[in-house]
Amino acid sequence: MSFLKEPEPQRGVLHPALPGIARVVAANPSVMTYHGTNTWLVAHPVHGLTVIDPGPDDESHVEDIVAALAGRPLARILLTHAHSDHSGAVAALKQRTGAPCLSFARACIKDFACDQPVADGETVAGFRALHTPGHASDHLCFAYEVEGTGPVLFSGDHVMSWSSSIVNPPDGDMLAYYRSLERVLARTQDVLYLPGHGPLLERPQALAASLLAYRQKREASILDQLEAGYAEIPAIAESLYAKTDPLLKKAARRNVRAHLLKLEAEGRARRDGDRWTLVEPGLRTA
Repeated sequence: MSFLKEPEPQRGVLHPALPGIARVVAANPSVMTYHGTNTWLVAHPVHGLTVIDPGPDDESHVEDIVAALAGRPLARILLTHAHSDHSGAVAALKQRTGAPCLSFARACIKDFACDQPVADGETVAGFRALHTPGHASDHLCFAYEVEGTGPVLFSGDHVMSWSSSIVNPPDGDMLAYYRSLERVLARTQDVLYLPGHGPLLERPQALAASLLAYRQKREASILDQLEAGYAEIPAIAESLYAKTDPLLKKAARRNVRAHLLKLEAEGRARRDGDRWTLVEPGLRTA
C-alpha cells in the first residue's frame, strides 16, 4: 500500500484544503494518530459553518478552533465517531459556540450523547451521512459536494491516507469493516477523501481497494497459521507481525482477534477458550 506522509503541520493555524474547507490539526501526535486529529471547518454558502471532529479534550486546541472561526457563528458540530481523539473537545466547543453536536445515534463509548442523531443516508446541511462501522460501530463518513472540485468524502478513521485503521473488538468489527470498505469503493464518483488524520487523499479508491486486499491477504495468512497448528492469538500475531513497540504489539493482537471473530461469524473458525481452530481444515473459501 502507498500511504502518504506530510511535514508536521503548524499548530494553531488554519490550513486551507479546498474551496470553503480547511483544517486545524490538534497537538495529539502518536503512533495511532499520526501528527494529530484533523478538525475540519467547512463553510457552506447556505448552511453556514460546520466543524467536523473537534478533536481531543485540549483547551489549546479548542482555542485554535475558536480563533479559526474568526467571529463567524458555528452552525453545527459533526462527528465521524465518538472516540476521544475526535470527540473529546465537543463539550468545550459547544459551550464556547452554542453549536449542537450531530452524530450516529448509538455512540461507541459510554456516557456520550449527541444533540441530534444522524441516520445512515440522511442529508444534513449538504452532508450525506454514510454509516461505515468497522473501526467503530458508530462511524460515519460524510459525502459532500465541493463546487469546482466535485464529490469528496470526509472519511474519518475509516480510510486514512497515512495508515490502515485499527479494528478493535468488541466495538470494532472486521466483517463490518470489509462491508464498509466495499461501500465506499462503490462510490466511484468521489475525487478526494478528507481523513481524520493525515493529508488529503487523491484517487482514494485505489487506497481503499488496497486496504481491503491487505485485510484479505492477512486473513489468508491467519488461516494458514490455523492450519499449521497455531491456535492462540499471541502466537499468531507474533508470527505475522514484526512489531516491537508494546502498543503496536497489542494492536497486532487485536487485529488478529478481529479477523478470527469474523471467521467465526462466517462459520469458518471456532474457539475453545483461548484456542482457535478451523471448522473444516483444508476448506479455505467462505
